[in-house]
Amino acid sequence: MDKKFAIFDLDGTLVDSMVYWENLAKEYLNSKGVFEIPDSISEQIVTMTMTESASLFQKEFDLDGIPDVIADEMNEMMNEHYRHDIPLKEGVKEYLMRLKDSGVVMCVASATDVPLVQSCLSRLGILDHFSFLLSCEMVGRGKNSPDIYLEAAKRLGALPEDIAVYEDALYAARTAKTGGFHVIGVYDDSEQDCFDELEMISDHVIRSWKEEIDLMI
Repeated sequence: MDKKFAIFDLDGTLVDSMVYWENLAKEYLNSKGVFEIPDSISEQIVTMTMTESASLFQKEFDLDGIPDVIADEMNEMMNEHYRHDIPLKEGVKEYLMRLKDSGVVMCVASATDVPLVQSCLSRLGILDHFSFLLSCEMVGRGKNSPDIYLEAAKRLGALPEDIAVYEDALYAARTAKTGGFHVIGVYDDSEQDCFDELEMISDHVIRSWKEEIDLMI
């Protein structure tokens, strides 16, 4: 990687958390007594922020509470997973150390709220590799908009073409690419059906962090 700045996605890129997110809607709605959940709901929330998802749940299932409260409850469910369960992808820690040693300035831009990101990265021992953490909630738009990447670029003090964006999700990688960033696609099982297309739009792809480290030697 020849860029001096890097923006990392979290879920599915640095950590193996997607199975927890895929189950969150069911886990939360079940806790509220909702057991019949249309597939369309899961499809809609993929690109939404937590508050947007909460608003959808409130309208579709007539839940008590305002969206902010519902979002807080879902965040707390996920917080437990980030605090205790979610693992780092194999090879990530060494890869980040090598980038840091080579002078790359790094940050995290995630759809996950910053307190959850911070809890997870602190537990996994890689929080100090990043200059700052940024969430879609903070910029008010999901990754179907380039806002989070542009805000990260502003904070990094760099132009999009000088920044590598690491993403596993096709739609997010496409957004970053459209925004003028150097895109590095990362394989994740949750996105395996889209990996061929991800590879086509990316400037580089990482199938395995361990294999990528070997290539850096």
